[in-house]
Amino acid sequence: MKKWFVPLMVGLPAAAFAASTPDESFFKDAAQAGMAEVSAGRTAEQKGTSPAVKEFAAMMVKDHSAANAKLKKIAMAKGVELPDSPSMMQKAMNKKTDLHSGASFDKDYIQGQIKAHKDTIELLQKEIDTGQDPQGKAFATETLPKVKAHLDKIMKIAADAGVSS
Repeated sequence: MKKWFVPLMVGLPAAAFAASTPDESFFKDAAQAGMAEVSAGRTAEQKGTSPAVKEFAAMMVKDHSAANAKLKKIAMAKGVELPDSPSMMQKAMNKKTDLHSGASFDKDYIQGQIKAHKDTIELLQKEIDTGQDPQGKAFATETLPKVKAHLDKIMKIAADAGVSS
C-alpha cells in the first residue's frame, strides 16, 4: 500500500494543476498566432515595397509583441508553458510569402494577413464564448477589438492595392 501512496502523491499536484488551466490550448494557439504575426511583420518591414504594407507590418510587430507579452505573463502565472515559435503551418505560410519579392510579396503578405486575422478573430471569439478561464476570456475580450481593427486596416490596404481578399 505504501508503494502506491508516493506515486499517487507525486501525480496529484500535476492532476490538480492541469485542472486549473482549462483553456491551455487557447493560450498556446494565441501565442503561436502572435509569434507568427511578429515574424511575418518583421519580414514585411524588410521586404515590403508598399509604404502601407511596411507601416502595417511595423504595427503588427508592435501590437502583437505587446499582446504576446501580456499573454505570456498570464500563462506563466498559471504554469502554462507556451510554445517558443509559431506552428509548422504558420511557419510554412510565412516561408511561402518570403519566397516572393516586390509587388508579389506585398500581395501574398496582404492575403496572408487577412486570413491570419480572420483566424485570430475566430480563436478569440471562441474563447470569449466558451472559455472557462477568466483571465483567458479577459485577454480575448481585451484583444479582440484591436485584431478587428487590424483586419479592417489590412482589408483597406487590400482594396487600395487591388488585392482580392
